[in-house]
Amino acid sequence: MLEEKIQEAVSQAFSYLYGHDLPAEQISLQPTRKEFEGSFTFVVFPYLKITKGKPEDSGAQLGDWLKEKTDFIKGFNVVKGFLNLEIEDQSWVETLHTVAQDDNYDHLPANGQKVMVEFSSPNTNKPLHLGHLRNNFLGDSASRILAANGYEVKKVNLVNDRGVHICKSMLAYQQMGNGETPESAGVKGDHLIGKYYVKFDQQYKEEINTLVHQGVDPEEAKKEAPSIKAAQEMLQKWENGDAETVALWEKMNSWVYEGFDKTYETMGIQFDTMYKESNTYLLGKELVEEGLQKGVFFKKDNGSVWVDLTEEGMDEKLVLRGDGTAVYMTQDMGTCDMKHQDFPFDKSVFVVGNEQDYHFKVLFAIMKKLGRNYADGLYHLSYGMVDLPTGKMKSREGTVVDADDLLQEMFDTAERHTRELGKIEGMDKEEAENLYRILGLGALKYYLLKVDPKKRMLFNPQESIEFQGHTGPFIQYTHARISAILRRAKSLEVPSAFDSEKVGDLSKREVDLIFRITEFKKALQEAAAEYSPSIIAQYVYDLAKEYNGFYQEVPIFNEENKDKLGFRIALSSVTAKLIKESMSLLGIEVPERM
Repeated sequence: MLEEKIQEAVSQAFSYLYGHDLPAEQISLQPTRKEFEGSFTFVVFPYLKITKGKPEDSGAQLGDWLKEKTDFIKGFNVVKGFLNLEIEDQSWVETLHTVAQDDNYDHLPANGQKVMVEFSSPNTNKPLHLGHLRNNFLGDSASRILAANGYEVKKVNLVNDRGVHICKSMLAYQQMGNGETPESAGVKGDHLIGKYYVKFDQQYKEEINTLVHQGVDPEEAKKEAPSIKAAQEMLQKWENGDAETVALWEKMNSWVYEGFDKTYETMGIQFDTMYKESNTYLLGKELVEEGLQKGVFFKKDNGSVWVDLTEEGMDEKLVLRGDGTAVYMTQDMGTCDMKHQDFPFDKSVFVVGNEQDYHFKVLFAIMKKLGRNYADGLYHLSYGMVDLPTGKMKSREGTVVDADDLLQEMFDTAERHTRELGKIEGMDKEEAENLYRILGLGALKYYLLKVDPKKRMLFNPQESIEFQGHTGPFIQYTHARISAILRRAKSLEVPSAFDSEKVGDLSKREVDLIFRITEFKKALQEAAAEYSPSIIAQYVYDLAKEYNGFYQEVPIFNEENKDKLGFRIALSSVTAKLIKESMSLLGIEVPERM
């Protein structure tokens, strides 16, 4: 590709002009800033010790050599220490031809490495909410991006299906459920169980208030309230295998899973493996024993086991209680080993909110201390909270932003918006409804993925569905527009083949669009290295914007030069293919017509 050719030429220039061996792969090029002529910029400043000249003189020297000795540098300009290179039109045309012929341009070859991505991890006491949506979309998109970079990817979901929080909804159902089922209530199972979680919390708060009025200390009241004691008792029964408790737990969880499955299907999310905490919560105790033998952990007088991470810039951390019961860290250590036995990964990615940053720092440090050869490949894909214009989300009070409701709202908004703009003319009902689904889900996914995962974000449903601006529907509409052009070209029997030498001069719009196309693989690799779908989201937005500029300024079907016309059809076709692939990396479909 062009960039590699330029790097090679700059390397030769350094050898010829300065007698210095500068490997091509170490040469960095950046896109030229819009206000200057050129496409690629080479920054001279870092090399002045080698060139032994002023920045402007060194840039001019290199530019003169490149223009004289290569057949693809058309011209150059030097701004201080920045050498801006203009590329011959013929080279751009050949570049497009190469990309158009390359069926593998949208992915990298297999690299022989395995990566596990764990995401979603819901609790079985409530439905999925807005925060889960960001988690699911990030995990799914990161998995797709890693697969396109040549990794063998396994997507896993570790469901939190046990613990005192699960017993809270079980207890409330036992006390107030009266045999209600999802069918009799006419609601999804996860919503039904979520209702009882809220009921538990309301009752628990009333009990605390009563105790506080009786003069009990508020903190003490939280521990002594009858409901919380009953929930803890129920957990003991579950852990001891009490038949009645286990039967209730299995029944209520099965309702929740049915509900989750429907939500995952609507979101377009699938997993290769489902792990359940009820099967993993006892893991890790043998690792505590191993850590004690290796001198990695130490025992305190009360029998509790700790790890000292002060050398790693952290503190001492409990790994087993004095009574021999596990803490979350114990379980996570065991789960790491179990997952690696199931799928011997080179990397393992945990998609979890940033409130767990410290927990994962500690976990990874412990696995390293225990000598796990996979520890360097553990990565926490941390993300910020999602706010709505109305404020934060909470699930216990029942004021949570429910994922199912939000998805439906997005489909309804897409329908309203699409009808107003008259974009469904000539479509039957089924086709139109599929379009609302594609647009609504695309708007939601794109809006949540375009922001750097680490940043807290505000989700604005109304803004996300607009057909103009930095949105999913803008990019989807661009794809539909190009698809219409390609259909017209087919009906007019215009071939997308062209003779590179007969295309002639290119407009700046054409050059800029091809340049953007050549940036795809760089964006793909960067997104994988950073575990950041926002890099692909930005890339595809820039590509769609670039195409729209080209479409508005450059005539396609009025062009009389047959090779130029074929070239523009090919340029449109490659752009559509890359928009479709980029959006697919975000888990977003694109419509063929609108």
